[in-house]
Amino acid sequence: MDITVKRIGRELKYQGRIVDFYADIMELPDGRTTVWDYIEHRKCAAAVVPVLPDGRLLLVRQYRNAVERTTLEIPAGARDSLEEPYEVCAARELEEETGYRCEKLEFLISTHSAVAYCNERVDIFVARDLVPASRHLDPDEFVDVEAYTLEELCAQIYEGKLQDAKTVAAIMAYKNKYQPVS
Repeated sequence: MDITVKRIGRELKYQGRIVDFYADIMELPDGRTTVWDYIEHRKCAAAVVPVLPDGRLLLVRQYRNAVERTTLEIPAGARDSLEEPYEVCAARELEEETGYRCEKLEFLISTHSAVAYCNERVDIFVARDLVPASRHLDPDEFVDVEAYTLEELCAQIYEGKLQDAKTVAAIMAYKNKYQPVS
């Protein structure tokens, strides 16, 4: 079966600070056309799993308007430009949001947040050998830093309490890579 789909048009509906919203006119394999929503993240993002010397992971709690509540997430943020390396962005977000820095980040995984309608890519790194620094929150950021064991975080995932996709993917990838079942 041919599943070739082709975009034949794109109309900008709204331009935001970080994302643009489009209506894409798509030609389907059977020749019909339809309109699909498309959200373009102009810079994409990086995230980091900060690991304390005792093995606990640092996460940030902050209010998220889209779900109208506070969420628990790994530190993350948009790149400053398309040219900024993901690793540089992850290091900056680590210090900005947690008040820690590290000398070297290790690549963990790359994710796409919502492939059905958005191009956002988030590269996720692991930070070890954390050194206290100072936080540099953005003016509109209000963030609490919390430390959890891997077991506590997995329990929150399975209980449906921790739902942020990049965070769930990062925690499960970290667990699989660093604590594989024998």
